[in-house]
Amino acid sequence: MLFVLFLVFLVTPVVELWIIVRVASSTGVLNAIGLLVLVSVVGAWLVKREGLGILRRIGEETGQGRIPGKEIVDGLLVLLAGALMLTPGFMTDALGLSLLFPPTRAIVRTVATRKFARSIASGQTYIRFNWWSGGAPPVAGRDTGGRETSEGKALDAESWEEDSEGPQPDRLPRSTD
Repeated sequence: MLFVLFLVFLVTPVVELWIIVRVASSTGVLNAIGLLVLVSVVGAWLVKREGLGILRRIGEETGQGRIPGKEIVDGLLVLLAGALMLTPGFMTDALGLSLLFPPTRAIVRTVATRKFARSIASGQTYIRFNWWSGGAPPVAGRDTGGRETSEGKALDAESWEEDSEGPQPDRLPRSTD
């Protein structure tokens, strides 16, 4: 993990600067800056378009009573693409643009979900999702389902809305802080 951080924070900016200098020396400084701005503007437009499309698909999935798993991963990848597009440089822009195109994003999504599923199946990953709407969240740091999670092998997900009618799950007492 330390090596990956080394690559991201030290090697990537050096490579980006080298590429920008090479492009500027062959096309001119103003042309290189204009190209960086153009790619960023096009990328921002694509991030907005793809992001709104993903939000629409999430709404359709939840409207039909299904959990929008694929759409959530796509949303995270588009968010990553937007962050890469904000980073100045041709290499990060190219990577960000590649994540904005649905076919490329589908490949990355498939690889990422397979790797994530393997880490969950091997017991290396502990995930817990608590989602609430309205009011204060349950008291943090406690397991709402009464299950033992100290071994790090639980996958706990629950959702409820306080304003909806019908049975509600048992909630932890609210913090009085």
